[in-house]
Amino acid sequence: MSRGKKLDIFIGASINDDSWTEVHHPSPPKSSNITEEPAKHILLFKKEKRRGKTVTLVGEFHRPKSELTLLLKLLKKKLGCGGTLKENWMEFQGDIKEKLRPLLTEEKFRFKNGH
Repeated sequence: MSRGKKLDIFIGASINDDSWTEVHHPSPPKSSNITEEPAKHILLFKKEKRRGKTVTLVGEFHRPKSELTLLLKLLKKKLGCGGTLKENWMEFQGDIKEKLRPLLTEEKFRFKNGH
C-alpha cells in the first residue's frame, strides 16, 4: 500500500542565499504620530455597558502616550473613579460625562457639537 509522495520542504526555496528580503506592508500603521495641541482636538463621548456596568469613553486624542497617561492620572484623581487608556481613547468607570466635560475644558480641549 502506497502512502504517497514524500513532501520536499525545500521546493522553491533558495537556502544558499544569506540575504534577507524586506517585506513591505501596504496598510498604514494603526497608531498615528500626529500630535495636535489640545485646542485642535474635537472630542466626543461614548457610553457603553460592560458586564452590566456603565463605561464612559472620551476621545480620540492625538497626543503622545506619556502626556495622555499623565492627563488620565490627573482626571482619575479629580473624579475619584477608575479608568484606562486604550487606542487613544480614555475609558472611565461610571456615567461621568457631566463631571468630565468641565475638567477637559479647563485643559483647553474642545468637543463635537451636541457632545
